[in-house]
Formats: sequence, structure tokens, C-alpha cells
Amino acid sequence: MSLCAPPLALYVHMPWCVKKCPYCDFNSHGLRGQPPPYAEYVGCLLADLDADLADFGAAARGREIASVFFGGGTPSLFAPELVARFLDGARARLPFAEACEVTLETNPGTVEHGRFDGYLAAGVNRLSFGIQSFDDDKLRRLGRIHSAAEAEAAVKSAQDAGYANLNLDLMYALPQQSLDGALADVERALALAPTHVSHYQLTLEPNTAFAANPPPLPDDDHAWAMQEACQARLADAGYGQYEISAYARPGRQCAHNLNYWQFGDYLGIGAGAHGKLSDAAAGTVRRRWKTRHPRAYMEAAGGPARIGGDSVVGAEELPFEYMLNALRLIDGVPADAFGRRTGLPADAIRRPLDDAIRRGWLVDDPRWLRTTALGQRFLNDVIAAFLD
Repeated sequence: MSLCAPPLALYVHMPWCVKKCPYCDFNSHGLRGQPPPYAEYVGCLLADLDADLADFGAAARGREIASVFFGGGTPSLFAPELVARFLDGARARLPFAEACEVTLETNPGTVEHGRFDGYLAAGVNRLSFGIQSFDDDKLRRLGRIHSAAEAEAAVKSAQDAGYANLNLDLMYALPQQSLDGALADVERALALAPTHVSHYQLTLEPNTAFAANPPPLPDDDHAWAMQEACQARLADAGYGQYEISAYARPGRQCAHNLNYWQFGDYLGIGAGAHGKLSDAAAGTVRRRWKTRHPRAYMEAAGGPARIGGDSVVGAEELPFEYMLNALRLIDGVPADAFGRRTGLPADAIRRPLDDAIRRGWLVDDPRWLRTTALGQRFLNDVIAAFLD
């Protein structure tokens, strides 16, 4: 099977936030002292993009950008004119699809009223709010800087500005949270009528404040009960689950994240950003990531030192990398997509595939790769079966 170039997306990392949350293991840096050099950083982002396009050559140049995602950190710390400057610069370098989805992550405690108009004018057509909970006590325990009332006000302000495509991030299995509390968060979110809801279980990640001093969390059985109950409530409200943690109104799935899960390509721009690029001519899948610390990244200013690592994904790693993404999708992926996205023959996954079907983890369908309900519950075990 020949490797085919999949859709190409653009991920842009904005590394600063007001305050580092105790559960967060992302490459984010709390504000200290002087404001960060936001304008200078945008210049470095464009220099990074130029350098990547030069390095990747025909594998990247001229390919249409299907989606853009500003992640962080807290991208809404950047003024709309700076977001516009980057998007204008990116469009001058690469063609954007006519229906290109452009998402900006925002936290309710960091956006001044009236800024949403500016982001919309800059070309951002989708907002993702990091709300996590509508319970003020739980927000304090999570180290969030906003209140439930501020979260609701921020979402309504964005809607008043003209935004029709909004995601709300929620967490469940929070410190000392009950099932009723988890459902109450979902109800408050539904009252705001977003087009998309991301619903994540709080987990203790290594090298975080919560990992060092774990809070009292619900046990696995209670967490599973919360997931099932909230999942059912979202379904009743018309939000289809299309990925383990993602629910959307019809036609409102996140195009950028779908590209990740379907093993698409993406350029990773910014401090600590990761990218993946398929070179159809060479038959290789390549991963590149940037140096993590914002100051070191900016000092490199598009030079070789901005690269934290760069490698071709080996044939023995590709099955696991592919399944790590594709099997998160509730409806799965076409079976023949594996060959197009990896360049490997179907036999490369035949043994673990047959074993997963035998265990009841995957649906027995030669045309489709899809987990069963049992496979979804034990997804980590299913994916691990494809490790070399």
C-alpha cells in the first residue's frame, strides 16, 4: 500500500497562562512580573513556519490548510490584532481551505468583554472555553481563576459577538465530586447551548502539583458511573459522542481534532509544539517537536535550535501510533485507511487485530476498524495490543 498525503492542519502553541493549574501537564508558563513579549513571539511563530516550510520542502509547501488551532497556555492572552497578524501571515504562506476551521482556546477569566468581536474579525470562527466546572468550590480546588458566573457571562458575550460555534471543556471525577455534581455541571453547560462539549476525566499526570499532593478523587467505579450518566444526558440533549471525550451537535465535530484522530498531518508551530508530516514521495511519516521553553524558542527565532527533536516514525511504531488515534473515534475508521495513512500492508496488524476481535474489543468487520462498547471501556488495553 502506498502512503498518501492526508489533510494538513496547523497547530499554534501560545505558552503563557495567568496561573499554572495544579492538574496541568501542558507546556504552559504562568505570568510572572513583566508581561510576556506577545508581539515578539508572533514574529517568532512566523519565522518558525517559514523555517518548517523550507525544511519540509514539497511535503508541506502548497498544501491546503484544513484547520488551525491556537492552543496553550491561554491563547486569549494574545490581543486580537496579534492573532490576526499571525493568520494573515500564515495565509500569505499557505492556502487555506474555503471552510477552514480556526479555533482559539480561551479561559473565562482572561478575556476582556468586547474582545470576541476582534477575534471574529481576525478570522477565528470557533472558540473553545476551558470552563472545567460550574461549581465554584470545585473551580477553587482545580486552581482556576474564574467563577461559574464569569464562565457563563463569557460564553454569552461570545455568542452576542456573533459566535455560533463554541466548545465547552468540562471535567468530571473532580476532588470529592458526587454523581449529582457531575450531572449538574453538564446541565449548566447545556443551558448555554454550545455546539460542542469536551468531557474529560480528571487524571493525575506526572510532574504536576496534583501528582505530588493528590487530592481526594472518586474511585474508578464512581468515575465510570459519572461518565455513563453524563454521556446519557448529553445524548438525550442531542450531542452525539464521536470520540471518547467529545460530543457534538450534528455537523459540529471539531475538524482539527478529527484530523488528529484520523492520523492526518499537522504543522506544529510554537514553543513545545508537536507536528506530524507524511512525505508521500519518500514513503515516510515524520514527527518534529519544538524546544519547550518560550525564551529558548524565541532566541532561536526560526533557526535550527528551535527544534527539540525530529525523527521518522519507524515501521514497527506506526501501527501503535495509528491505533492510538483512530480507535478513539466511536465510529472508527475504514479498514483500508490504515494502509493509506501509514504505507504499511494490512498484514502488519493482522495478528493483534484478530486477537482484539477474539477478545470482543473490536467489531468483526473486514471493512471497518471500530471498538465495541467493551473495547471503549478498556481502550488502553486495546491500543497496547498494537505495540511492537
